[in-house]
Amino acid sequence: MRSHQVKSLAELLASEPGLRKINSFIKNNEVIEKFYEIFPAFEKIAEPQKVERKILLLKVENPAWRNELFLQKERLVEKINEFFGEKRINYLKLIG
Repeated sequence: MRSHQVKSLAELLASEPGLRKINSFIKNNEVIEKFYEIFPAFEKIAEPQKVERKILLLKVENPAWRNELFLQKERLVEKINEFFGEKRINYLKLIG
């Protein structure tokens, strides 16, 4: 008798080569979705736009805040990756 091992959706997305793009899309959108949970104080300062090739594009209208976030971008990337327990972001790109 053959036993069938049941896999979770997360396991399938991570293990099936054909589903890697979907997995990447989900993870990228999760960074955008959880951004204010990670950085609640940024709600009136910055707006996450998209994640592409592990680069988070962050819109910051105020030049002073953009400069401040630019100086902290490595720490911000670390905090995002710590939140998810994996390296989801390599770089933070700030736009006005």
